[in-house]
Amino acid sequence: MTRTDTTNAARRAARRVLVPATAVTLLLAGCGADVADDDGDAANTVTVGRCGEEVEYRRPERAVVYEAGSADKMFALGLTDAVHGYVMPPANPPVEESPWAEEYARVEMLSDDLLNRELVVDARADLVVAGWQSGFSDERGITPEILDGLGIQSFMHSETCYNYPGHPMEVAPFEGLYTDLERMGAIFGVEERAAEVIDGLRERVAAVAEQAPEGPPPRVFLYDSGTDQPFTSGNQAPPHEIIDVAGGENIFSGLTDRWTSVGWEAVVEADPEVIVILDYGDQPAEEKIAFLKSFPALSEVTAIREDNFHILDYNEAISGPRIVDGAEGFGAYLRTFRSGGPAD
Repeated sequence: MTRTDTTNAARRAARRVLVPATAVTLLLAGCGADVADDDGDAANTVTVGRCGEEVEYRRPERAVVYEAGSADKMFALGLTDAVHGYVMPPANPPVEESPWAEEYARVEMLSDDLLNRELVVDARADLVVAGWQSGFSDERGITPEILDGLGIQSFMHSETCYNYPGHPMEVAPFEGLYTDLERMGAIFGVEERAAEVIDGLRERVAAVAEQAPEGPPPRVFLYDSGTDQPFTSGNQAPPHEIIDVAGGENIFSGLTDRWTSVGWEAVVEADPEVIVILDYGDQPAEEKIAFLKSFPALSEVTAIREDNFHILDYNEAISGPRIVDGAEGFGAYLRTFRSGGPAD
């Protein structure tokens, strides 16, 4: 989810290839993947679900990944050698701040702009990893269908499938993360590593939920940006589930959408007790907080009066392993909030 791509559109995909008639398929439990194997070139062919479709992949060796969420998934699975390069638009925090900073240093940065077809072709990519409405785009001419025609495979984040035309799939963000890691594990032949990573992430999320403070969940508003209208998270984007797992209640939990604009009146009526600020781009979180505090319509909102703000890093809010970091951080904040201790 870059702010730019959220208003554009982006797409996911995966290159289809034919399985020889002599192939033998092996069902991989959990991710619904079929591996084709024979004595020829199909030994590394696998069928994996993608947003309601079944798509066949050859094992990639020159992946191009868009944004940190895509790169982080590859790095978490130990697939750095299969990543040819990454595209990192300005909204992302510096890769040097990433838990996988060493992996980023081993991979070429291809662009600090948005994903486009020419870049992928020039890179001789055999796989593109991105999201629908974050990377793939009809407007910029880089879609799964277009890449299929170029012989380039593509993989789309399951969490972003909600808006994918023709083949939508609704999946909770954390389950989407686990699904992606499982499917990537199948595509690259690292199923055991994927299972270990997923188990570790599930345990961490369960620990956050178990430590959620008792009592009524505090009302929480996720503020991305916007002055005339606030841009926020509906119940199909990671911040919603981060808030829920940590023990809060997203004031727009009834909004079945990913990222969308709402009215200030709705925010005032909901009277959030905590405001989560999404930190990215050229507007620091401190400036966003200053705007909210100075906005007359919000002067009586509880979170404003009591100065209850929590900052969520950009990469803790898009599909990738760091959404678990986001849940842990907000969980710690809510425990302190409920105990009456000092805020962030």
